[in-house]
Amino acid sequence: MDDNDPVDAIALAWLRERPGTPVDGIGVVTRIWHLAKAFGDDRRRVLVAEGADAATLDLLSVLRRSGPPYELTTRELKERTMLTAGAISQRVARAEGEGLVTRTTLDDGSRGVVVALTPAGHALVERLVDQVLGRELDLLSGLTAEQQATLTELLRILHQDLMPRLGLGKIIQVGGIAR
Repeated sequence: MDDNDPVDAIALAWLRERPGTPVDGIGVVTRIWHLAKAFGDDRRRVLVAEGADAATLDLLSVLRRSGPPYELTTRELKERTMLTAGAISQRVARAEGEGLVTRTTLDDGSRGVVVALTPAGHALVERLVDQVLGRELDLLSGLTAEQQATLTELLRILHQDLMPRLGLGKIIQVGGIAR
């Protein structure tokens, strides 16, 4: 461990104050926490600069990834995002008010609603995805392609092991986990 590294310094302080304290996880977990906060804060800054937020990006991204004609029922949106019907309704209403999506009632006599990307919504999600994913790739540029691949695999292994042991479901969006 390196005394000059702030995370290592935490572990070393615990060992000094409480010899035998299990500190091996600090190097991994504390760094993941710090990085998650840094990545999340940076993503928020990128989105704010583009006049958007994470909820809008999530809604538009789900519609865009659905493929042409870029529309889903509110039920499908609920299933794909694992959000409540109320949360979907709020997001859709806000995006509709901004001209990013349209809502139409199904013709089958049900009360189903179809949400579709408008040209403005399509243009915004294309711009946001390029901005966010481009920025994230830039943030990882301190690692070689091989290091990135190794880190990806190690995080995949940790994720696949940890989520079921914690009784958590799949990741539904950044910061959200289905139980």
